[in-house]
Amino acid sequence: MKQKQEQLIEEGKKLLAELPCRFAEIRLAATTGTSISLSGDQIDVFTSGDTIGGSVRVLHKGSWGFTSFNDLSSLPAMVKRALEIAEEISSKEVRDIVTMEPIEIHSVTSFQQDFRTISLEEKFDLIKSYNDILKQAEQVQTTRAGYRDSETRYAYLNSEGTCATYDRLFCGISLSSIAKDGALIEPYHESIAGYGGYELVRDKETMAEEVVKTAVDLLKAESMPGGTYDVIADQKLAGVFIHEAFGHLSEADFVHENSQMLDMMKLGREFGSDILTVYDDGNIAGSSGFIPFDDEGVMPKKTPLITRGQLTGRLHSRETAAKMDEEPSGNGRALNAMRKPLVRMTSTYIENGPHSKDEIFNNTDQGVYCCDVIGGQTNLEMFTFSAGYGYEINKGKKGKMFRDIQLSGNVFTTMKNISMIADDRAMFGGLGGCGKGGQGPLPVSFGGPHLLMKDVMIGGRQ
Repeated sequence: MKQKQEQLIEEGKKLLAELPCRFAEIRLAATTGTSISLSGDQIDVFTSGDTIGGSVRVLHKGSWGFTSFNDLSSLPAMVKRALEIAEEISSKEVRDIVTMEPIEIHSVTSFQQDFRTISLEEKFDLIKSYNDILKQAEQVQTTRAGYRDSETRYAYLNSEGTCATYDRLFCGISLSSIAKDGALIEPYHESIAGYGGYELVRDKETMAEEVVKTAVDLLKAESMPGGTYDVIADQKLAGVFIHEAFGHLSEADFVHENSQMLDMMKLGREFGSDILTVYDDGNIAGSSGFIPFDDEGVMPKKTPLITRGQLTGRLHSRETAAKMDEEPSGNGRALNAMRKPLVRMTSTYIENGPHSKDEIFNNTDQGVYCCDVIGGQTNLEMFTFSAGYGYEINKGKKGKMFRDIQLSGNVFTTMKNISMIADDRAMFGGLGGCGKGGQGPLPVSFGGPHLLMKDVMIGGRQ
């Protein structure tokens, strides 16, 4: 495959050099992967296979032409067809991009143990051993356990002279226990994944034990009474909050297309106290959000979205940067080589604050410690999230466990109500990812430290 890739790259360079257009790019990828999924005592999926694909995107006379293919020998025809599409399209909006200096880079994923040397039997035995742990409680009705790895050889070329390649190794597991007591059913789930080797999924027995324990504990937990509370968010909930409720608002395609958001997301606007700083950074090696370059040939940046409480940046593709007269941030990302790049997050997180976790608890007389996250939704600046579980806080001490915790509110108001931020930031990723524009799940990371949010609305029984 390596020799074939080199031949395609040379062919692609020649084709791009001959195109009479504003800009053109070629993306090529070949992936080999394994996927195993267990449900209870059943094997749902056990596959190992290859996929090959690519795309061509051409900007000509203010319009984009795009073609995708899974026959690499059709590359010359696809380049020609992309130019024809751009010529045929009559767009009301003349499109343009920010030009960049060409880059030449070859990136290889670092790892400790190469999963390509591990047999299918060993991989199956590993995920089965975790699945057996997930079943080790009589209250557990069923389980789900998944393993996935992939090796991708990816190449990006453009008419500016960029030639960038990346050998990606991605590996992860997903573990779930579903506990039942009468009519009450409580699932709990954890996942871990990233760019690296087999070391990412080995020795996760403790993780499996925590999953089944939490599922069973939730059966005995009380439903959260509705009301307004001071909330201590753990690192994962803080990370999902900033990704879902604020990160998507920072994606410039969404901002530029919405006049209401343009007014809301003015640079310099105050979004919180001076202890709040938020970044998106595609340079965190090994994380699910790591990219050595984006799918438009732009190097990733550590983009300060909020700096000491003020909006200081947003995420861009080349096109949105041109529209808003700002710099590309390296956030033009596609789900795979056959899809168009969109403005997408990489690793989005709240930076460490000045306090310790103990200080935050000691300064919370009455409140709720909310942990993990099940899911949620956002609508412009309004959000609703369901925490995985929580605990009553009484004079700084954890008390009884709660379930059915649904937090809601206005993201801007809630960020202004963040009164304390700890110094224990952690990052998370998994086999899931982020969805946008029909492209998902795209690997991303999110995280933050423990933080205290005042006056958060929690739905539930009164």
